[in-house]
Amino acid sequence: MKTRPLGKTGIDLPVLSFGASSLGAEFRSITLEEAMLSTKTAIDLGMNFIDTSPFYGRGMSEIMLGLGLKGIPRDSYLLGSKLGRYSDIHFDFSAKRVEESLHVTLQRLGTDHLDVLLLHDVEFVPLQQIWEETIPAVLKLKEQGKVRAIGFSCYPLKTFNTVLDHVEDDIDCVLCYNRYTLQNTSFVDDLLPRLEAKNIGAMNAGPFSARLLTNAPLPDWLKEPEEVKAAARAAAKLCADRGVDIAQIALQFSCEHPGLATTIAGSANPANIRKWAEWLEQPIDRALLADVLAIFAPVKNQGHLEGLPENN
Repeated sequence: MKTRPLGKTGIDLPVLSFGASSLGAEFRSITLEEAMLSTKTAIDLGMNFIDTSPFYGRGMSEIMLGLGLKGIPRDSYLLGSKLGRYSDIHFDFSAKRVEESLHVTLQRLGTDHLDVLLLHDVEFVPLQQIWEETIPAVLKLKEQGKVRAIGFSCYPLKTFNTVLDHVEDDIDCVLCYNRYTLQNTSFVDDLLPRLEAKNIGAMNAGPFSARLLTNAPLPDWLKEPEEVKAAARAAAKLCADRGVDIAQIALQFSCEHPGLATTIAGSANPANIRKWAEWLEQPIDRALLADVLAIFAPVKNQGHLEGLPENN
């Protein structure tokens, strides 16, 4: 698995990383055996950066991942988790909760440090708290050696820019999801130049855009507009007619950009993880990619609102 540097952190991430949200049964019920085998398979194939959060499965992802990592040497993988979002309605970015949250995460994961710690979905709270209270508290954890790199994640580009206006000299990286895909490239188009100017690491998640760019049934909570869903169905049919799974070209496209340290994809199915590694070994079909991008052109970069209205 190829690697790229995460900004100025000195950490090299695989171009494809393992997202452990599925270990929290976010998409379907899973067994402990699936969780353990998926984790081991990802690490064995070079997806040795693992991204999780207390939000995924409301703690279950971190617990299952911790069990899956038992017996695997700590220096053979990199760990990232988050704080601040704990359920669909529970957000707490207070300084007090920062230290408590990391303590619980480390206990669940069976480690004494994280390689990456992110504030999770900051668009759901008034943003002033993030730079006045949360980031200073997280910087203390970094000084104590409990985390190596810090940053934040969100969806709205407005939120990214507002928070960066106050913290870009203090943080190491950011994570954006569903914004560097076949349908939406706004992360790279609108935000990456600013990050590169400060050597802030850029992490991309959601190459399949919550199953939009797969042949799987769409989740009920998917918020993309109907015209985007229609374009995705048309693109999937075009790929199928040419004997290709749209998920393959979606993954290859997202992992290819040299400005993104990593793209994070998650599954609790070891067969899927092995398939992803195989896809990345294959050259991308440029002609098919051009035709797929043409289908998405009329709906390119159309997204949805997320978090507080004023943060969009």
